[in-house]
Amino acid sequence: MDDLIRTAAEAAEADALPRLHEVHSDATQRNAAQQAVPKGMTNTPVSKKSPAQWAYERVVLYLKNFEEQLDGDQEVAMGFTGGDAGVLRIEGMGYFDPDIVTFYGQDGGGGRMQLVQHVSQLNVALRALPKAKPEKPANRIGFRLVEDIEADAALTQTKNT
Repeated sequence: MDDLIRTAAEAAEADALPRLHEVHSDATQRNAAQQAVPKGMTNTPVSKKSPAQWAYERVVLYLKNFEEQLDGDQEVAMGFTGGDAGVLRIEGMGYFDPDIVTFYGQDGGGGRMQLVQHVSQLNVALRALPKAKPEKPANRIGFRLVEDIEADAALTQTKNT
């Protein structure tokens, strides 16, 4: 615990801002703590978010950070532990309050796939795969998910004014 005295506004802001700390063996390796947190994530205090929304928003930041480090011929996918599920090329993500997070995409053979997971069991291993369609630009789902969070925050702010 620190000895800082905070105003009510500072305490509320601290509650709304995610706290994150990461260290890598390669000091040049960019991590999620070094990217700007979208305003759409900080408009609602953490205490007002469901576990599903809070998990969703944080995974989105990791997805975007991971994608920023891929080359133009790679796309993000997630691997699974246990069983023979293989990998899921991430094409979409969502949450269902209060405690479900879901990932949409395709398996290695191009078949449709969806993972529905309780936040208490959330475990995501991000992987880089060659693009599914070499002739098209790489799909960057993390960037689209951040844009969606920002658009939702702007819509909510408009309704509240």
